[in-house]
Amino acid sequence: MKNFFQLLLYFFFFFFTDAVEADEESEQEKEPAEKAKTKPEKRKMVTEKSPKAKKKKNNDQVVPFVCQYHPFCFFIIGLNMFRFQRKKKTITDVLATSEPKPGDAADLQDLITRYYSDKRSVIELEELKLQNSCFLSSNDLTHTLSSYLKQVCPKWAKIQKQHSEKSSVVILIVCSSALRTIELLKQLTAFKGEARAVKLFAKHIKIEEQVKLLQKGITHIGVGTPGRISALIDKEGLSLQALRYLVVDWNWRDQKLRRMVDIPEIKLDFLKLLENEVLAACKEDKVKIGLF
Repeated sequence: MKNFFQLLLYFFFFFFTDAVEADEESEQEKEPAEKAKTKPEKRKMVTEKSPKAKKKKNNDQVVPFVCQYHPFCFFIIGLNMFRFQRKKKTITDVLATSEPKPGDAADLQDLITRYYSDKRSVIELEELKLQNSCFLSSNDLTHTLSSYLKQVCPKWAKIQKQHSEKSSVVILIVCSSALRTIELLKQLTAFKGEARAVKLFAKHIKIEEQVKLLQKGITHIGVGTPGRISALIDKEGLSLQALRYLVVDWNWRDQKLRRMVDIPEIKLDFLKLLENEVLAACKEDKVKIGLF
């Protein structure tokens, strides 16, 4: 569509410039005849001083064109610069005019399908799909993190006492940033009791330090970003052997009203974490996914 409008503008531009040149040529043909009838003496003087006459003639050709048609030319150039480009709506623009909607299992399934639709075959896409039994009940936007975990994990006190594996966690909470990680850790106070929770993000913390921290004692809850969690798994500093609940910080939005899955690099790390480490455990009924 843009190319069509651009060609149309060029057509009008060249059409009017050709018309102007044709008018100028006809005027140039008339001038000698008129001069010959009225002022023969002046014509001789012009022919004697041909260089100056040519310069004057060139000036006469330019002035009428600029004076008469320059508004239209500037209009064409201005339209060509803009090329009818409309301002693209950002995620912030769209979400600012819409009401927040809690995420559910279908939203996560749709995200996986859309991302891998052009990267996987039909059979591979079927393998990425999860049954509804793999999901916990979703947050309806009325819960805090502690109240949500109490709802989906009512037997936490018993599970906490039974957990004895180092470098592994029972609950893994995935969020978008270091600041959000710290905020969620504060919200865990009413739920975790005597359980140990650790922050798993890259900002100001070396991965080797986190590996040693996980090896020191028994850790029940891990909260962090998908990129650092995947890196810890690759370094064998974090094991998902004891993992039973993966909680995704789905509904929270930052200052630009973006969710975790609206940020391209975070979404990519999250989908890789799901595909490489979590989906297989979900199909074996070892891990449940909850959208907070």
